[in-house]
Amino acid sequence: MHSFIIHIKRIVNIKFSFINQAYGNKPFKLLDVGAGNRSASKTKKVFPNCSYYGVDMDRNTDYTPEDFTLMTDFYELDLTKLQYDSIPDQYFDYINMAHVIEHLHNGDQVIPLLLKKLKPQGYFYIEYPGAKSLTLPSMYGTLNFYDDPTHVRVYSVSELKPVFENNQCKVIQSGIRRNWFYILATPLRILISLIQIGKVRANVFWDLLGFAEFLFVQKKGS
Repeated sequence: MHSFIIHIKRIVNIKFSFINQAYGNKPFKLLDVGAGNRSASKTKKVFPNCSYYGVDMDRNTDYTPEDFTLMTDFYELDLTKLQYDSIPDQYFDYINMAHVIEHLHNGDQVIPLLLKKLKPQGYFYIEYPGAKSLTLPSMYGTLNFYDDPTHVRVYSVSELKPVFENNQCKVIQSGIRRNWFYILATPLRILISLIQIGKVRANVFWDLLGFAEFLFVQKKGS
């Protein structure tokens, strides 16, 4: 039963599905940029063979002691300062950067420096609120881009694709995030949210309304 649940999480969760596509049960080194929200604990449960490395500007933001126990290393730094010497070059098999770049005014400068940390043939997944989020209504959590006051810049696939391609990467997949499982399960997810917190979380509607964009890329070389 436990293995079945893990398998479902690998398929259903957007972030995990791309990791699963790249490595499955194989050992790999993951650099999670923006590792809060107990990401280490959640990721290691689904991919126990991964070596998890976290990056964040504040180690006191939504982490548990278990998270740091499960991490191989943690890099506490401000991405906007563009100083990543503490992170080894060409070391990681996979870099995840979900809902981080919208908090950075210079994300187009951050990405090339992070790509130096990725091995040739390694993968990079990035997700962020797209231009569509500017037109969506405000809601608990974040449905409109400006619901989160720490959001500073709207990025797009058309802007970020050349950044990757100019840094020896090929874009495998990109576009608006649409998870059909989440979309079909919207009524159930609304009910679960109401039971858990008494209101509906905005992310219930992300896939239905096209809130987020993503790129899944691979670094060239051998």
